[in-house]
Amino acid sequence: MNILIVEDEQDIRELLEIHLSKEGYKIFTAEDGLQALDIFESKDIDIALLDVMIPKIDGFKVLEKIRETSEIPVIFITAREEESDKILGLGLGADDYVIKPFSPIEIIARVKAQLRRYYKYSNKTHKTAIVVGELMLDKDSCCIYKNNIPLALNPKEYRLLEFILENPGKVYTKKQLYEIVWCNPYYGDSNTIMVHISHIREKIEEDPKNPKYLKTIRCIGYKMELQHNE
Repeated sequence: MNILIVEDEQDIRELLEIHLSKEGYKIFTAEDGLQALDIFESKDIDIALLDVMIPKIDGFKVLEKIRETSEIPVIFITAREEESDKILGLGLGADDYVIKPFSPIEIIARVKAQLRRYYKYSNKTHKTAIVVGELMLDKDSCCIYKNNIPLALNPKEYRLLEFILENPGKVYTKKQLYEIVWCNPYYGDSNTIMVHISHIREKIEEDPKNPKYLKTIRCIGYKMELQHNE
């Protein structure tokens, strides 16, 4: 799912991005209100984390514009702790209001809770497409595309790439991948995984020997590199 983080302080913005990316979310970031609205209008955002005191258009006005067309969850994360600000934010349609400083673990828990509630009580259904850079996994058709062109994958290659695409940014050992995809105990023979990874790279990478998507983490395993939109 896609998260919009609107925060003018770089350290806080990057902290949120790092922790939420590790949970498998795709992150879009904005430093001011105008940039936030541009991203909201052009991307399929599932939840927004908004600071109140941001340049150009403040967080309250950003929320008002969002609420003109969308009921996605919006969480304010702000240093403004006055009761009147909290009442105003919630009155404008915010779903939660968090005072800085905050714990990243708490933010993750609040994000998950709001998304669960939103999808449970709305007409929305969970997405069946996952996009990482030029790659798209369509679960309904069991196809993986690169630049909208379907890739010719055998069943094990598909399952292996599907699992890694579903969990971008996370590192998996050969043992984990083998037992998940082949559903058999792993006895230390890494050749099977390595051959399949090599075949997948030939199909998804411009330069298989210098991959930008399917990365090797030395002495550990593999991960799908997150591709951030600028």
